Amino acid sequence: MKWWTGEYKLDDGGRPTTTKLYKSASKNLDGMPFADENEAFTFGLDRESDVRNRRGQRSAAPISMSDYCDLWFEGVSLRSNSMTAYESRLSAVIRPYWAQSKLDEITPIQYDAFRKYVQAKYSHNYANAILGIFKMLMDDAVVKYKYREESPIVEQKRRGLYKKKQVRRAKRQLSIRSVHQAAQNAYYVWGFAGWTYIWTIAFTGLRPPGEMFGLQRGYASPYWPACEPDAELREEALQRYESLHALRVQHQTYRADGQAVLAAPKYDSWRTIVIPPFLHAMHQALLASHDQPWVFLSMQGKPLLRTDFDNTYWFPIRDGAEERVSRPGYERWARPELPAVAEMAGEDIYRLRHWAKAKLDEPGDIPRVAVEERMGHELPGVEGTYSEVTLAMEERIVGHLQEVWEKGVVGAGLWTPNFPMPLPDGPANPAPPLFSGLPVLEYE
Repeated sequence: MKWWTGEYKLDDGGRPTTTKLYKSASKNLDGMPFADENEAFTFGLDRESDVRNRRGQRSAAPISMSDYCDLWFEGVSLRSNSMTAYESRLSAVIRPYWAQSKLDEITPIQYDAFRKYVQAKYSHNYANAILGIFKMLMDDAVVKYKYREESPIVEQKRRGLYKKKQVRRAKRQLSIRSVHQAAQNAYYVWGFAGWTYIWTIAFTGLRPPGEMFGLQRGYASPYWPACEPDAELREEALQRYESLHALRVQHQTYRADGQAVLAAPKYDSWRTIVIPPFLHAMHQALLASHDQPWVFLSMQGKPLLRTDFDNTYWFPIRDGAEERVSRPGYERWARPELPAVAEMAGEDIYRLRHWAKAKLDEPGDIPRVAVEERMGHELPGVEGTYSEVTLAMEERIVGHLQEVWEKGVVGAGLWTPNFPMPLPDGPANPAPPLFSGLPVLEYE
C-alpha cells in the first residue's frame, strides 16, 4: 500500500523534479519491508490462495453438538416421514453420544470410535443410516455454517486388516412355492385381500407399505386408465394399453403430523405397471367385494395405515401360527394352523419386491430399462437418457409373468381360493368412490 507524501524527488542539485515521492506500508509477515517488487507480488499470490482455501479465516463461534443438531435439523427440508426418521436417529444415537462435545473439537480419531460403536451396536442398515446423517452434519458444518475448517471424517485408501464391505443383505433362495405358502397363510390371516396383497407385491414390485397402502380404486387396473384424472395422460394410456391391463403408481400414503396424507412415491417414481391377466382378475374380484376407495383394506374393512401391520399381519404370515378355534360371536376368529415359510425366516415383506425383480431378470430378454422403470428406478448416464420403455417390452413382461403363474402355481396344482362374492347391484349400492379424498402432501 503506497500513498503520495505531497513532496517531489530532488535532483542532484537539490531542486524538486516532477517525480512524486510515495511512502509505503507494505511489509511481510515478519514486519520487514519487501526487498523488491517480485517479493511483494509473490506474497500477494500467497494471500489470495489463503482466501480461496479459507485458511486463516475466523470460524463461527464454537457451538455444542447438541445445539448444532437442533440448528441443523431446523434447516433440513425433507418429506414428513424422512424428517421423522432423521429426528429419531439424532435423538436416539447422535445427540446422546456427543452430548458433552463441542462441534469444532471432534477429531478423526473420535469419529472412528463413534463409527465402531455404531457398527457394533446396531444393524448394518441402521448403522449406515446413522453414519450417513452424521456425515451430512459434518459436511454442512464446514460448507454451510463455517463452524469447522474440515470434516473429521477422513476418507482414505484401505489400510490394515481387509474386511469385505457388506453391500447387500444375504438372500436365501425364494421359490414360488414359498411365495404361494405366504399367500395362502395371508388368506387365512386376512382373507382374499391378504391373498391378493402378497401376489401383488410379488408380481408388480410395488413398495410396501407406502405404495401398497396407497393404491386407490381409481388407479387399479379394473378402473385405470379410464378414470385417470389427468386428461393428457388418460388419452395416451387408453391408446397404449388398449389390449393390456395396467395400474398406476401415483401416490404412497403415510402419516404426517398425526394425519393420514397422500404423497408422491419414493424418488418421485410415478409409473405405470402392466399386470398379467391373473392378477387383474384378482384385483377385479377384490374391488367388487367392497365399496371403499382403497384397494386393500384391513381385517375390519378399514385403511391399512391404521394397523400394526408387522405384528398383526406379516409375522403370522411369515412365521406361521397355531390353530384358532371358533367361538360364539367370533366365527371369523377361527383359522387352521399356519406353517412357517422357512425360506423367508427373519425377512421383511420387502423381500417379495426383490423376488419380483429376480423374476423379471430370469428370462434374459427383458431390457434393463423396462425392468428398472417398473421397479421405480432410473438408469444412470447415457443409457438412462436415451432408453425408453416400448409397448413390445411391456407385452413381453406380461407374457412372462403370466407364464410364471401358470407354470409355478396352476401347473403345479397348488391351492387357490375361491373369489369373493361381489356386492349386489342396485340403488342401495351406489358406485364406490374411486379416490380417498386425503390431502396430497406437496413439496417445492
